[in-house]
Amino acid sequence: MILFFAFGLLASWARTDLEVPEAMSTAMAIFLLAAIGLKGGSEVAVAGLDQVWPVALAAICLGAVIPIIAFVVLTKVGRLDVINAAAVAGHYGSVSAVTFITGMSFLNQMGVPFEGYMVALLAMMESPAIIIAIVLARLAQARVGGVTAREKFSSGKLLREAFLGKSVLLLTGGLVIGYITGPKGMEQVVPFFDGMFRGILTLFMLDMGLLAGRRLADLKSAGLFLGAFGVLMPLVNAALGLMLGAAVGLSLGGVTLLTILAASSSYIAAPAAMRMALPAANPSLYLGASLGITFPFNIMVGIPLYYYLATLIYG
Repeated sequence: MILFFAFGLLASWARTDLEVPEAMSTAMAIFLLAAIGLKGGSEVAVAGLDQVWPVALAAICLGAVIPIIAFVVLTKVGRLDVINAAAVAGHYGSVSAVTFITGMSFLNQMGVPFEGYMVALLAMMESPAIIIAIVLARLAQARVGGVTAREKFSSGKLLREAFLGKSVLLLTGGLVIGYITGPKGMEQVVPFFDGMFRGILTLFMLDMGLLAGRRLADLKSAGLFLGAFGVLMPLVNAALGLMLGAAVGLSLGGVTLLTILAASSSYIAAPAAMRMALPAANPSLYLGASLGITFPFNIMVGIPLYYYLATLIYG
């Protein structure tokens, strides 16, 4: 899978005409999100909500803290304006489903077990960071008279985009259905979802490589700071996820996945929300950093690195 991602990057940089049709890319994304949602929901049913909620609460708090840290770094160190800083921060507080899925596949190949309900954290961490980042932008604008009091918290459309965007909706819907039907219900669809999962993920990684290669060029106008931020911020976030995962008692595999979630950055839910709530933000900055730098870094370097760091804690 990682080799197909690298192949997509090279094909994009070589300016070939290789591309995955948009309809096919959408269909593959729907399949992958539905598959992990269903499996995660059935695992939650097995584990029980009483075991899941403390970890989920900790993960949500982590997702809320990360965009605040990123916003401060981007405005104070990077000297970005508050709108672009908030847009980038929202991407880094939110999570990447594809990075998470790749991390799950990595652990499966390594034979490392993990808590099945970790998929629930993926769904729960996607939206809070987006909302907090936009609130930060509105508050900063209000301090300098940039928006009216009414505009500051016009939240109806924002909440709809953050919680009912297609990626969040598919994950949440799959979780609920998987939880209701339980393991017995999953038995009926295992041949379809499990049998095709790795093959479809491999083709999807090719598409992501092509897309990431195109977005990397967008960073030329952003300077060196945002490129460095795209590598260093995931490492800081990974350290937070690693410590939190160990503190709440997750297994080696569970800590690795929480670390991957913390280090990842969104490129599906967050861009859609930012386009609507912060239209003045420059997409080349937040997509260039998130998809052009952080996503390839996590896929090719970050995931094995985070696993190695987790093994140092667990011996």
